[in-house]
Amino acid sequence: MEHYKVPGVSMALVENGKIKWAKGYGIANTESGSRVDANTIFQAGSISKPVAALAALKLVEEGKMDLDKDVNAYLKDWKIPASKFTEVEKVTLRRLLTHTAGVTVHGFPGYQQTDTLPSITQVLNGVGNTSRIGVDTIPGSTWRYSGGGYTIMQKLVEEVSGRSMDAYLTNNILEPMGMTNSTFEQPLPTERHATASAAYGTDGKIIDGLWHNYPEKAAAGLWTTPTDLAKYALEIQRILAGKENGVLKKETVQMMLTKHSNSWGLGPSLQWESDSLIFRHGGKNAGFTNEMVAFANRGNAIVVMTNADNGGKLIGEILRSVSHYYNWGISEQRVIDPIALPTEYLKEFVGTYKLNFQVPNIGDYLVHTSIKDNQLVINDPNNGEVNTLMAIETSEYIDLDTGDKVIVKLEENKPTMTFNGRFKFFKIE
Repeated sequence: MEHYKVPGVSMALVENGKIKWAKGYGIANTESGSRVDANTIFQAGSISKPVAALAALKLVEEGKMDLDKDVNAYLKDWKIPASKFTEVEKVTLRRLLTHTAGVTVHGFPGYQQTDTLPSITQVLNGVGNTSRIGVDTIPGSTWRYSGGGYTIMQKLVEEVSGRSMDAYLTNNILEPMGMTNSTFEQPLPTERHATASAAYGTDGKIIDGLWHNYPEKAAAGLWTTPTDLAKYALEIQRILAGKENGVLKKETVQMMLTKHSNSWGLGPSLQWESDSLIFRHGGKNAGFTNEMVAFANRGNAIVVMTNADNGGKLIGEILRSVSHYYNWGISEQRVIDPIALPTEYLKEFVGTYKLNFQVPNIGDYLVHTSIKDNQLVINDPNNGEVNTLMAIETSEYIDLDTGDKVIVKLEENKPTMTFNGRFKFFKIE
C-alpha cells in the first residue's frame, strides 16, 4: 500500500457459498483520521454496471421491456436520434448491456462537490462535462465499452418503472439481496458520509471535496462495500444453484451469464466456461479502483476495493495471492519466455500514440513509446506511469508492471497497440 500510494483497502472473500472473511486496511480519510473497516463504503465505479443491470433484467422478467426491441419504443422525452447507423439495426437493451449498441462515451469523470449535477437527460444531451451520447456505429456490428450505453439504460429503467434509478434499485435489488450498506443515491446522503472513504489521486493526495459525484448512476454511481458486493455474487450463485424467490429467475441469470461479443454478458464480463465460468467486473472512478471476481458455479468470489487511483497494481498482487493461497487459478503469477526482437524492428513502433476514443477531462489520450535495453517502454503522461513491454512473440507483448497483454503490430501499414483486446492506440507521429 505504501509503495503504490494506496491509503486504504477493503476486501471480502467468499468460499463454498459463504462470506469467509471481510477486512479493511489503512486509512479511509487522512483529514479525519478515520480508518478503513469492513463497513467503510467506497465508490464502486463501473462495478455499478452489473448491479444496475439487474434492474433492467427485472423489468424484462415482468414483461415491461423486451431485450431485443428498439429502446426508442420505451423512451419518452428523450430518444436516440435516427441516423444512417440505425436505419436497419436498432439499439436494444441486450446491445446496451453487452456494449454492442454502437453508443458513444466511454466513461465519466464525475463532478466536484461545488458543481451542480445535471439531470440524466442533460447528460444524454451533452449538457454536462461529457459529449452528447449517441450512436456512431451500426448497432450489433462491434463491441465497444460504453458508459454512455448504460446511461441510456438508466433512462430506460426510470421511464419504464416510473421511479428514480436509485429508488428502484434499493427496493427491488439491493434490499432483497441484503445490500443494506449500499446506495445509488447521488450525491451521497449526508447521513452516510461518516462511513464513506475519501478518494486519493495518483500522488496519494486526497481529492478536493473528498470525492466526485456521478449522476450517471447506472454507469458509475454505486457506493458499497466488498461485503455487499459479495452478497451480490452470492445471490447470483445461489439462484444458479436452485434458490427460489431470488431477485431474478434462474433462466434470467443463465441468460445474463451467456457470452456475447468479447465474452460479455448482460452486465458482467465473463471468463472461462461451464463449471469454471467466472463473472467479473472492474471499477474506476476518480480516486477509487476496484475489482470483483466470482465463480458462477463454485461458490467462490473475491472483492477488492481501494481508495486510490493507483489501486490497480496493488489489486493485481492481491488477486495473485488469493489465487495462489486458495488454489483458484484466477490470476496466476505468469512465467513468460521472452524473445529478443531486433532494435531496427522495434524502432518502427517508437512514437506518439492516440487512443481510439476521447477521455473525459483529457480529450485525446496520448502515450509515448521509446526503446530501453532493447525493449519497448510506454510513458503515459496522463497518470505518470512508465511501463515496460516484454515481447513473447513478434507482435505479442506482456506489460511487466500490470500483466496486461499488448498486441503491437501494423494495421494497414500503421503501427497500433491494443491492450487486453479492449483499448486500441494508433501511432500519430
